[in-house]
Amino acid sequence: MSSRTRALAFCATLVLALLLAAAFAPLPYSVAYPGMTANVLGKDKGKPVITITGAGTRKTSGQLRMTSIVATGPDASVHLPDILKGWLSTDEAVMPREAVYPVGENTEEIAEHNAKQMEESQDTATSAALGQLGKSAKDIKVKLSLADVGGPSAGLMFALGIVDKLDGDGAGHDLTGGRTIAGTGTITAGGKVGAVGGVPLKTQAAHRDGASVFLVPRKECTDARAELPKGMRLVPVTTLDGAVDALKALRTGGRVPHC
Repeated sequence: MSSRTRALAFCATLVLALLLAAAFAPLPYSVAYPGMTANVLGKDKGKPVITITGAGTRKTSGQLRMTSIVATGPDASVHLPDILKGWLSTDEAVMPREAVYPVGENTEEIAEHNAKQMEESQDTATSAALGQLGKSAKDIKVKLSLADVGGPSAGLMFALGIVDKLDGDGAGHDLTGGRTIAGTGTITAGGKVGAVGGVPLKTQAAHRDGASVFLVPRKECTDARAELPKGMRLVPVTTLDGAVDALKALRTGGRVPHC
């Protein structure tokens, strides 16, 4: 064997070794999947998701489903084959780990952070909904209960659920129009809807659980169109008022915003 041949063989072996090492080395990514959805107008584990005292509530039809994603944990080892599979799959997404878990170093810290965000989201959703209806938090108390879900992304759907239970569309009809409507988005106490991430996976979760309409923060329209399930209608929103108006128009056949 010539010296040149030996050198080429050594280089090939080295490259192969490096590729194998890269394939099996843990990488700083998480793989996400469509998660659970829950009807905020209904019950979760036998308890009403929304309980209101201090004011009369309406019987509602249809569903308002919050959506979620699940992802490999912060301590999970994600390797190159997992990432390649995620890139090629329509029901998986590869995301930088810090984008999925921006706070906390372990599962316990992250769970505590997400629980706190969920509690804050419930408070702001209540404030936004009562403000939208011109009602006082001094007289009306709202309790929100949704187990095993963290983070702020259910804010919009919580707020819409409160509005529907208290006032519907203001003319005796349900906001849903009897449909199964899903969505996502953070919300401020003033009713502004914010982006959340993971929208393509959430539209798939919504479709799986029977939704035909998906409310999406307007800034995430492009993301929402990626891998959009057939028959799913996207409705972009920027405020709670806008979301309520869009649902009213959807029920009556009026002009509905679109991505």
